[in-house]
Amino acid sequence: MATRSFVSCSCYVAFFFLTISKGMDLIGFSSHEKGILGSTFTFKNRCDYMVWPGILSSAGSTPLDSTGFELSPGESRSLQASPGWSGRFWGRTGCTFDSNGQGSCATADCGSNQMSCNGAGATPPATLAEFTIGSVSGSVSGSSTLDFYDVSLVDGYNLPMAVDASGGSGACGTTGCVTDLNRMCPPELRVGNGQACKSACEAFGNEEYCCSGSFGSPDTCRPSVYSEIFKSACPRSYSYAYDDATSTFTCMGADYTITFCPTSTSRKSSTDPSTGTTTNSPPMIPRAPVLEDEPNGSSWLPSFTIGGSTRQIPDNALALILISFIVLHFFQL
Repeated sequence: MATRSFVSCSCYVAFFFLTISKGMDLIGFSSHEKGILGSTFTFKNRCDYMVWPGILSSAGSTPLDSTGFELSPGESRSLQASPGWSGRFWGRTGCTFDSNGQGSCATADCGSNQMSCNGAGATPPATLAEFTIGSVSGSVSGSSTLDFYDVSLVDGYNLPMAVDASGGSGACGTTGCVTDLNRMCPPELRVGNGQACKSACEAFGNEEYCCSGSFGSPDTCRPSVYSEIFKSACPRSYSYAYDDATSTFTCMGADYTITFCPTSTSRKSSTDPSTGTTTNSPPMIPRAPVLEDEPNGSSWLPSFTIGGSTRQIPDNALALILISFIVLHFFQL
């Protein structure tokens, strides 16, 4: 009888650990399968004004289904990218298009004279989100299975933007510039009445600011007083050409959300809606990540601390299963 009970318990324990092992294999398999399918990019507009996302695919990349579209306040839209895709996204503002889609934008215009950018890039200044999606098992020559992404202010700034990775493995940090730099832009960099903020390179054209000529290497091109303003406000964004160490992020098998105006304080007005006073302070970033929209109106802004994958094995649930098997065994004795 005792031998039979021992065998029964051993079977339960063996089944339990096989279940854990299988579950972990499935998690890894799922991440690999996502890599085979590429990545989904979801664009969200949390501004209180219209944004027209622009899209530029790099040479050799399979183009996405759109190169530019309209995104109303509160609206979202998703596009699928194939493995190995690389390119950039930005948000155009102050656009006027007629019924035929002909027109232009006040900031980050792509010069196509259409809502679709059709292979044209953003006219500076523009906040840019840049991506290179990993290839399947690095099958493309010189490629990686990792995704690389960043938010760049090298070409200036026109609106707040955040990039959040979900469903992937690795560091998968959230990055972006959530501060409204238009409010604190130095007068010599300001565009118009504050619609955008130029980079020092765009404003002055000096080799020192553009990291060109005799300043065209990481050793000779250093942060300027202007790039330091950008970096202080948005520490995870590129502030000048060689700002790689703190500005490039990696993930594997993830989908990405690009959010325009990712905080409730990112408005055209320079007035803080909670106090009614003007402020140049960056918005507070909550410690804990809240990745989904909250129906009760609480802050949704994700933490800007690098974290692990959002996939987690519920350890407490597994422990309860093990305890249940053990208790069941002893009751059968």
